[in-house]
Amino acid sequence: MALNDIPARMSQLSAAKRALLEKRLQSQMAGMSEAQSIRPRERRGPSPLSFAQQRLWFIDQLEPESPIYNIPLPLRLTGALKVEALARCLNEIVRRHESLRTTFTLGSDLQPLQTVAPRFELPLRVEDLSGLPAAEREAEALRRATSEAQRPFDLSRGPLLRATLLRLGTEEHVLLFTMHHIVSDGWSMGVLVREVAAIYSAYARGQESPLPELPIQYADYAEWQREWLQGAVLEEQLAYWKRQLGGELPVLELPTDHARPPVPSFRGGFEPFALSKEVTEGLKSLSHRTGGTLFMTLLAVYKLLLYRHTG
Repeated sequence: MALNDIPARMSQLSAAKRALLEKRLQSQMAGMSEAQSIRPRERRGPSPLSFAQQRLWFIDQLEPESPIYNIPLPLRLTGALKVEALARCLNEIVRRHESLRTTFTLGSDLQPLQTVAPRFELPLRVEDLSGLPAAEREAEALRRATSEAQRPFDLSRGPLLRATLLRLGTEEHVLLFTMHHIVSDGWSMGVLVREVAAIYSAYARGQESPLPELPIQYADYAEWQREWLQGAVLEEQLAYWKRQLGGELPVLELPTDHARPPVPSFRGGFEPFALSKEVTEGLKSLSHRTGGTLFMTLLAVYKLLLYRHTG
């Protein structure tokens, strides 16, 4: 039965049957909500990793001291900057988010564990480039940003967040954030920027942080995921992906302009391009009509491109 048939089918039920059905559905939803709710864990000692964290930890064991899972974020700051307020702001964010105080070690059962430090003071390193000639400052800032992004983390010692402030002038700075993917992702970096803006703005005016305390932390989610995704639930998930990814998978013989190196360098590139407003609106309209997202539509286009080149 299609989802859009449900209202029509329910309208054909008697009032008593419809009330009984709604009661049963509410009971099922309440049970699901109770089972799927994430609660704060008891903060006693190390906690298990989420499956995503365990994957990244395993890769780090295979290639230690590799920067390929660093997430760099440079922010250009224009205007008068209160460095002390910024440093205090960063440490408030570290206090708010346990993941920024987390390190990863191997437990006695040879399984990785995450440990949250009760407190950690994040140093803000300030590097003054204002003495360089104006033409050289941007190039030197880019060089230092690149060098910082390629500096590896030690997951067992931490910290897994670094902050460096480049001073280009009295009212021109670049703030370099670097985080390891095991404690962050693209969405988290957006959260970080918004919280820096909110908290720094308050501290610069002599006020306290306007942000409320977080009800749960990432380690709470990891513990909940481990408790939920086991037994029959885990087997069902694994069986699905074994069906999807099993059998002989085709090798994509994509033509390249250079021979594949024997050792990967992970030095990728990007090619920016712009789509017209008309094309963009057309893609959005197509996505809406087919019940998909713009990302899904563009991914399908990309797969068509690969098919054209590989057959």
